[in-house]
Amino acid sequence: MPSAVLDDLKGLFNRAWWPMFRRGRLALTAGGYSFARLLAPVAACGMLTAWSALFSGFGNIMHAFQLKPVMNHWWVLLLSGLVGVGFGIAALVYYPGLSLSFAVVLVAWWLMVTGILGIYGAVLEKRLGVHWGWTAAFGVLSVVASVFALLSPPVTLAAIMGLIAAFAIVTGVALLMGAFKLRSLVRP
Repeated sequence: MPSAVLDDLKGLFNRAWWPMFRRGRLALTAGGYSFARLLAPVAACGMLTAWSALFSGFGNIMHAFQLKPVMNHWWVLLLSGLVGVGFGIAALVYYPGLSLSFAVVLVAWWLMVTGILGIYGAVLEKRLGVHWGWTAAFGVLSVVASVFALLSPPVTLAAIMGLIAAFAIVTGVALLMGAFKLRSLVRP
């Protein structure tokens, strides 16, 4: 490789490792804080859900009008956008209860659907003569967890926050490792 290309790569790595290090440190700090105070970021999660629905709804509305000349069913996207904006406004008005309730219901439905699909998969596996016990067990466990999620919203919110915190910590560690690897390539 020509030395000019190596110098360019070293310069790029030298500029890239520091922002990666800062993002990793921030993710690690946020994850650690979230684990230390599991329910503290719940209000922020509720606000994020409300604003996300609002902006997504406005985006869908604008996109629907852009697609109107070329799509027959553009109104479906418009309807989706109106529902998103309506939910976003309602979630801000009834903050944080509505958006946090939505998060609990979303997780419960997700668990229910994956559980039902798991049980269905187990039935198919049994018909094929494949080991189906674990698939059925995890399907039933998922359905039971969905019922528990609906019956115990605070525990469900704590579990959601715990998963987000764990993801932030893993992301932070990966970013820090990547930053130090980049730095070692530049400064051996």
